[in-house]
Amino acid sequence: MDSSDQNILEVEDLGVSFDGFKAVDGFNFYLAPNTVQVIIGPNGAGKTTVLDLICGKTAATEGKINFQGKELRGEREYRIVRMGIGRKFQNPSIYENLTVFENLELSHPRGRGVFGCLLFRRTEEVMDRCLSVAKTIGLDECLDQEAGILSHGQKQWLEIGMLLMQRPKVIMLDEPVAGMSVKERTKTAELIREISKDRSVIVIEHDMEFVREIADRVTVMHMGQVISEGSMERVSNDPKVIEVYIGH
Repeated sequence: MDSSDQNILEVEDLGVSFDGFKAVDGFNFYLAPNTVQVIIGPNGAGKTTVLDLICGKTAATEGKINFQGKELRGEREYRIVRMGIGRKFQNPSIYENLTVFENLELSHPRGRGVFGCLLFRRTEEVMDRCLSVAKTIGLDECLDQEAGILSHGQKQWLEIGMLLMQRPKVIMLDEPVAGMSVKERTKTAELIREISKDRSVIVIEHDMEFVREIADRVTVMHMGQVISEGSMERVSNDPKVIEVYIGH
């Protein structure tokens, strides 16, 4: 896909080296609004590193990361979050001793910063936002339940809900269904499709069946580079992909 004004995120010639090893090398990636784009590839291909570069966790050594017309390279992580990019890591990062409602409430943008926390009030707008997000993630019946006793899948959904509280334009999910039951995986696919109606979602995933369920577009990485891109059907039949990934 060529660079276009229609893309919400454009990554061009992105690269990073660690002690001389190029973990990501000349990576190009274009994300359209309201789509689910899945990045696949063998272990060590550089998939998670790409997310680290986009969200500012790792500093790129070359290339551009353009989000809604703004360059992200050099921006601090918290600034990138505030600009509208949310990141969920593989392991859920929630407050286990707090309730589902309290986890969502703490994620509301009004509570940001020292003064935000001190002056934060549980307004009707905050309440409504928490209830709306809880319904989206399927936890509206668990609002008073401690997060620590949720199932693995529910904890993953709660963390996605905590991202949704901030109304991001892009959400990045790293292996969201790892360790889930079949039923939870199905619900997660439905959730990702639902939240992509008004934002873009980047997913790293190994489960090809799950990828088929959610992906509008698939990017295949190998040794830090893109080797194929397109529909799941197209990349599945690409000889290069079969050789380096699906064949293994």
